[in-house]
Amino acid sequence: MPKSPRSNHRAWAAAWAVLCVTGLAATAQLNASSAPDPQPKKPVSAECSDYIADIERQVAQAKQAGESDGILAFSRSHAASGDDCDEELRNHFGGDR
Repeated sequence: MPKSPRSNHRAWAAAWAVLCVTGLAATAQLNASSAPDPQPKKPVSAECSDYIADIERQVAQAKQAGESDGILAFSRSHAASGDDCDEELRNHFGGDR
């Protein structure tokens, strides 16, 4: 005796639901497993630390002088000293962007 059309639709709906749930579970597992491991923080060199402190001092002086329009300019003469602090500066002042 052939199956009724109603039970045939139920079987397809059940198979579709199982496939959807399986796909969602697999996607969740892949997303959880592919999360990057947090990188350990590299120590900042003493020269870069001094340079960052100097910049913060200049920013504080500008705020005290009432020059808080949000724009400060710095020369790149520090890079000639041999220690490149670009990454440290980016992490300290704008790493959360």
